[in-house]
Amino acid sequence: MKVIAINCGSSTLKFQLIEVQDEDTILGQEKRLASGTIDRIGGNGVIQFTAGSGKYVQETAVVNNHGEASRRVLGWLSSIGLLGPDGLEAVGHRVVHGGDRFVEPVLIDDEVMNAIATLGHLAPLHNGPSLEAIRAAREALGPSVPQVATFDTAFHRLLPERASHYAIPYQLAAKHNIRRYGFHGLAHRYMTERYATMMATPLDEVKIITLQLGNGCSATAVAGGCSVDTSMGLTPLEGLMMGTRSGDIDPSLAVFLAQQEDVTAEEVENWLNTKSGLLGVSGCSRDMRELLKAECQGDARAALAVEMFCYRVKKYIGSYLAALGGASGIVFGGGIGENAPEVRARILAGMEWCGLELDEKRNVDTKAIEGRISTDDATLHAYVIPVNEASIIARDTVRCLRHNHKG
Repeated sequence: MKVIAINCGSSTLKFQLIEVQDEDTILGQEKRLASGTIDRIGGNGVIQFTAGSGKYVQETAVVNNHGEASRRVLGWLSSIGLLGPDGLEAVGHRVVHGGDRFVEPVLIDDEVMNAIATLGHLAPLHNGPSLEAIRAAREALGPSVPQVATFDTAFHRLLPERASHYAIPYQLAAKHNIRRYGFHGLAHRYMTERYATMMATPLDEVKIITLQLGNGCSATAVAGGCSVDTSMGLTPLEGLMMGTRSGDIDPSLAVFLAQQEDVTAEEVENWLNTKSGLLGVSGCSRDMRELLKAECQGDARAALAVEMFCYRVKKYIGSYLAALGGASGIVFGGGIGENAPEVRARILAGMEWCGLELDEKRNVDTKAIEGRISTDDATLHAYVIPVNEASIIARDTVRCLRHNHKG
């Protein structure tokens, strides 16, 4: 089955046109027919598309929203003959927040779209863009091409109550469906399933810590192949320090800033989501590559931002090792996790106490490729597994459609 996997970020749209032969295809080894990204949506967008046939496009153009981005993708695929009668059978969409309602991939209809919209306040930077892309794809392709939504929160649906509940009045939590939902589920699931394949270990025996480190960052404790704790919570703001998000803070800080600066709570929330994290501390960039360069040039605030980032990841690793009672591996994914050996080295420095010893050469040589970066005699190993969320999206789409067809 040929599926377009569409993955919307707050200002990006990534896609892959994938051919899934069957459900036994090794994860990450599906046939990719085309792929691309549109970055800086909402302004002067950077467009990069490529197809297996060798055709490609690389340009800048104003892309106002994710609906327009989706139409550009579909228009290009049509122009090179990949949307013909045999070129596309379904579309899969990553949606960040599924709340309590969506714990499995679902065939998209008007009712599903309305439900996703009602959850938008819990992931305001992501659910809205996904809906824009879904609407545009439905309008462009019509009802003959089914579309499926798969949810980042679904991987964390089995969090035990001790990990999913907040220590707030129980009645309020129940009334407003307040709980720790977790995010980056497709990424953490991909790392978990690929780890199981790499280690030839049954999925239900996997006990690892997965780290999705990019502009958004999260850590997950995995036991029995399932998420049992994760750093993000009700919204994607909780947890690790990120590119522009604060991560964990004293809850009173939002009220304090609102009072001291005479602004609304919504404005403070915006600061915490878009002006904090690496950008807020450094004052110059959310990009780890730029911060590492600035640190080398003597920028003290950039150095502090990097140090805080690494320290907070290390703290979560320690807490999850305690929660899991030990683990067999720590897995790095995401743009930083996959491509920044120096950051990985800082995070793992001094962890010999738990049996983890970094192999410096392996670590430096492992960029954007799968590999072990710990020494042979380490008792707790570290790995890099580049995340391919599109593989999960495409496979979930195929499974959902086959299940509905059988039903």
